[in-house]
Amino acid sequence: MTTLSDVAKKASVSKMTVSRVINHPQQVTPELRRIVEQAMEELDYHPNFVASALAHQRTNIVKLVILEDIDTTEPYYMNLLFGIANGLGKHHYALQLATDNDITTDGVDGYIITGERAKDVNWLDQLGKPFILFGENRFGYDFIDTDNKLGEQLATQYALDKNYQSVIFIGIDEKEAFEYSREAGYINTLQSHNLVPKIFRIQNHSSLAEELIINNWKQLAPNTCFICASDRIAIGVVRALKRKGANIPKDFGVIGFDGVLLNQISNPKITTVKQKFFELGDLLAKMILQKIKQDGAQQGEILIEPELVKSESTRN
Repeated sequence: MTTLSDVAKKASVSKMTVSRVINHPQQVTPELRRIVEQAMEELDYHPNFVASALAHQRTNIVKLVILEDIDTTEPYYMNLLFGIANGLGKHHYALQLATDNDITTDGVDGYIITGERAKDVNWLDQLGKPFILFGENRFGYDFIDTDNKLGEQLATQYALDKNYQSVIFIGIDEKEAFEYSREAGYINTLQSHNLVPKIFRIQNHSSLAEELIINNWKQLAPNTCFICASDRIAIGVVRALKRKGANIPKDFGVIGFDGVLLNQISNPKITTVKQKFFELGDLLAKMILQKIKQDGAQQGEILIEPELVKSESTRN
């Protein structure tokens, strides 16, 4: 059976160097890594990652905890999952899924948690294993998220650039950091142009967005663009405008937020702020593994710049 020593001899390096290439490839140069990996391939050497995990008293498992209902019409979780699984797989870690009633510290090395709310702070503080959050928070926890404020700044500025006279924000009725940031992006952009913000807040359902537009139709003048905190809200706005025979995008514009499927199945297709879910997932994996390696040391926060994807629901 080929051993670590055989690989080291074949590559003309020390056993420590081979170990670093296997367990901490970021600590060696690309050239040295290629030499060692080539020796491993030629000798048909396969590291025993299970034994390594046991030696470090680890399971090589990270659990993704989802603390909100997953609607089958919200496909962004699938993109996020693929990103996380890809990032963990690079380091021979497995991903488990859990809901809020299946959170145990047995058999896992750490957690990625999404959908947390202010009410979750108490049990998060007592979790006992390294964890990071997907989503902004104001409690000092490590997190990665889209730059929500920047996203709505881009959307609002684009609406103004397309000469919509009125720009209205329809937010998600949640007292959470991501929603505050999205509203702030809208408000700050309007105020920088000496314009007065107008905000509606509803639960994140397309039917409620449709109802909102219908009920306020008499107060909505043409030449208005709706900045929506989600594509689900945006698709409801589009439905209502079409019911009223409005011209989209000439008289009314609509901009969503998320950029995964719903913006594409709408007719007309929706201009949206696209979140980079696969990249976010990969970064979440990287951060939690770093935190596990550093025995729970603070990692900080990362905000990823979103992309404004222009489509048929706004003027060209």
